[in-house]
Amino acid sequence: MLLAVDAGNTNTVFAVFAGEDEAPLGQWRAMTDARRTSDEYAVWLGQLLAQAGVRLGDIDEAIVSSVVPQGVGALKSLCADHCGCQAAVVGEPGVDLGIAVNVPNPDEVGADRLVNTVGAHVRHAGALVILDFGTATTFDSVSADGAYDGGIIAPGIALSLEALHRAAAQLPRIAVKRPERVIGRATVPAMQSGIYWGYVGLIEGITDRMKAEIAAPVTTVATGGLASLFADATPAIDTVDPDLTIRGLREVHRRNRGGR
Repeated sequence: MLLAVDAGNTNTVFAVFAGEDEAPLGQWRAMTDARRTSDEYAVWLGQLLAQAGVRLGDIDEAIVSSVVPQGVGALKSLCADHCGCQAAVVGEPGVDLGIAVNVPNPDEVGADRLVNTVGAHVRHAGALVILDFGTATTFDSVSADGAYDGGIIAPGIALSLEALHRAAAQLPRIAVKRPERVIGRATVPAMQSGIYWGYVGLIEGITDRMKAEIAAPVTTVATGGLASLFADATPAIDTVDPDLTIRGLREVHRRNRGGR
């Protein structure tokens, strides 16, 4: 069995695949904490795996993508000490993504964005824009032949909400939701409208400019926890692929299996 781990700035996602199955047997999410030890991961993950009829000892392969370097050691130790396998880590020598990275400094590109590129090219045809709603909101350009051609990083929605609350003493923390009206008639609806429709404007403006620069038919693929919430509000999002990063990790592992 394969354990795929996507460690983001806010959350870490664990998924288990059996054999050549494309869909995971199970998928679980934990808050990212670089101080967490491999033993803590093992206790937490072991209990969740048991609900799916899987033991840690059943895992014999692992692949990790992380944008939090301080936490990689514990994830590698989890695999080595509790699963008995060596984890392949995206970005480390010997892990080949099988794509061209057409930017001056490829090492600067987050592992998650490159894994998304792999997953999106396998699952969607033609040139792509990948819109990922994470701690940051990212837009990445993928060529029709699967190369990573660069992208855009904007503040994530949660960061924007927190900044608004911290900088303005009378503005409360709010949840992200689609307001009934664009023009708010009270503080909370006004904030919700500004965040929601502001991000719709961001999505439409950036994707339009990216498509004009790419100068070819483009499909916009959205992923991340808030993708579905925004997909219904704008034609700029063509499709939602919520498991894009995990499935991209599955594909990267497949491409590297013969060499390990």
